[in-house]
Amino acid sequence: QVRLVESGGGLVQAGGSLRLSCAASGRTFGSYTMGWFRQAPGKGREFVAAIGLSGGSTLYADSVKGRFTISRDNTKNAALLQMNSLKPEDTAVYYCAAKSSRLGNWAAAGNYDVWGQGTQVTVSS
Repeated sequence: QVRLVESGGGLVQAGGSLRLSCAASGRTFGSYTMGWFRQAPGKGREFVAAIGLSGGSTLYADSVKGRFTISRDNTKNAALLQMNSLKPEDTAVYYCAAKSSRLGNWAAAGNYDVWGQGTQVTVSS
């Protein structure tokens, strides 16, 4: 089972960019679908984006489509989330997650087996 550690969060002005990284330990990273979720204060965990095993397939929440890009590098055991044109409503703790089963909805948090500790993203207006 992989262990996930996120980094790259911080404070940015509206319209700015951040790149989040998710470093995975373990030799089986390439067998996991990877996802990014976020949770704002007082709200539930929300799907952001997911990427398939080889990186050829991606899925985005409508709220981030066209602004965020998910990618992965299986040689480096890493998943990335490039976030552009950030808005104050993007403020949240961002989590990366790994899904081992090939079944199940990529956007459902309950289908993911392993979670990182989260990284805070704050977008000021």
